[in-house]
Amino acid sequence: MRTILAFYDTDREYGGPEEGGWWYDTGTFVRVIGLYFDEAEAIRSQQRANRLLERLQRHRTPVSSVTYTGGRHRALAFTGLPPASFPEVRPTYS
Repeated sequence: MRTILAFYDTDREYGGPEEGGWWYDTGTFVRVIGLYFDEAEAIRSQQRANRLLERLQRHRTPVSSVTYTGGRHRALAFTGLPPASFPEVRPTYS
């Protein structure tokens, strides 16, 4: 089975007013960065890419900040085609 590694531009969306308000992480597809036929290798590459991204983005405003204006990225692995955005379905409060 193949695993695709992709970059996503991350953000936060307002979920609703329950319990004083809640937010959830979102992401928009940027580009594919790798195709792997070994899932373990794909996971190692994802972890390596995210460590490098954290180092490169350490001076950027965190996604959880009110002043965040974009520009942070995250690498994610998928066994099928990567979705255009995540989550595919808006979460609900439970």
